[in-house]
Amino acid sequence: MNKYVILIAMLASFGVAFTSNAVSVALPTIAVDFNITNIMQNWLVNIYLLVIAAASVPFGKICGKYGLNKTMGIGLIGYVVGSILSGIAFNIEFMLVARIIQGIASAVLFVNSMAIITEQVPPQKRGQAIGITVTGVYLGLTLAPTVSGFLVEYVGWRSIFYITVPLILISYYLLTRIDKEWIIGGGDPIDVKGSLLYVVGILILMYGFTILHDVIGIITVVIGLVILAIFAKYELKEQYPIYDMHLFRNVKYTSSNIASLISYFATFVVTYILNYHLQYLNGFSPETTGLILIVTPLIMAIGAPIAGRLSDKINPQILAAIGMIIVSIALVILCFLDETTPLYMIFISMILQGVGFSLFSTPNNNVILGSVDKKDIATASASLSTVRTIGQSFSLGLLTLVFAYIMGNVPIIPQHYPQLILSSQVTMILSTILCIIAILLSLMGIKSGNKN
Repeated sequence: MNKYVILIAMLASFGVAFTSNAVSVALPTIAVDFNITNIMQNWLVNIYLLVIAAASVPFGKICGKYGLNKTMGIGLIGYVVGSILSGIAFNIEFMLVARIIQGIASAVLFVNSMAIITEQVPPQKRGQAIGITVTGVYLGLTLAPTVSGFLVEYVGWRSIFYITVPLILISYYLLTRIDKEWIIGGGDPIDVKGSLLYVVGILILMYGFTILHDVIGIITVVIGLVILAIFAKYELKEQYPIYDMHLFRNVKYTSSNIASLISYFATFVVTYILNYHLQYLNGFSPETTGLILIVTPLIMAIGAPIAGRLSDKINPQILAAIGMIIVSIALVILCFLDETTPLYMIFISMILQGVGFSLFSTPNNNVILGSVDKKDIATASASLSTVRTIGQSFSLGLLTLVFAYIMGNVPIIPQHYPQLILSSQVTMILSTILCIIAILLSLMGIKSGNKN
């Protein structure tokens, strides 16, 4: 049973990660086909992340109430539908709708994968199981640039959305072989009002962040924060909240969630910066770019299960802090990225980032899932998905913001390359500062008496 559960979670995680990262290499080609600007390129990824962030918290309760097995199956089928629609998109508007469908299904898969493992695998082996599942994510990230680059160059960018469909269908078949159903809070009513407040608040906040260079963006962010504050106050009084805000009284839970959000905020953008640098400034093909970008996620895939086993034996918060220190060093190197940067320096940075993030991610996930009671597992799992995708969306939003201030809303062509270089450097400086904050957060709560 445990092997089936872990394999299903790993395959689903692989498929979702592959498709999300494969798009990055294909962006320049898609931009030519659809005749879109640099900022609209970012939105092909950002809309996907935004939907996952908005949907994960409500789905944390909904999936637990109606059964993790059943809803996992719905998510797998929904993801296949979204992938096919993305592949047949004939314009940017159609593709954005398809990405929204993918995002909704991915939210279900992200939430259920961790929740099922936490339900089924005993605590003493949970870190290793989480590590294997995270390996699925990193294998997807690892293979995505190379396979995507090859497909874009020799088959066409549409094929990147079809390539993982067979694996998702295999995962669905394995799921049908499991008779067991996991119900969490089955008798609790769904907090509809709280769900709506959260979804509206997070959507407005994240959208506002992507247009923060404009006055309307600042106003939108403020409105989003106000709605989320109302949501938090409402949830504290609700008997059956969609998200139990009392969990944030747990120091380990709170600091590790914030550390996770900031770490993805700081690092997710690196792939896009390197992708633009290698294809535009160095003139590499999508295939060659994909081969280079494989370095970081490959090391993550190798390191994640090792870090998972270590986190069952060594304080995971210490491991997470060490990991973020290494990531910070990697980002410092990229703060000086320009057309004269030798390729070996980029490789060194990517290797350090891979080692550091594998040491951070799995142990940090173990802290979050291990610091709550069984009844809150679905909520904690949803939190993992939410903070990850909010961080990733903010990261891409940061690049969009810097683009807007330095480059403007323009196509990426040779006459704008100096502004592209400056945009990358400014973004990396800000990301390094965020990493230092994540280090401090990872160290918080080590001496607390909270469950782990």
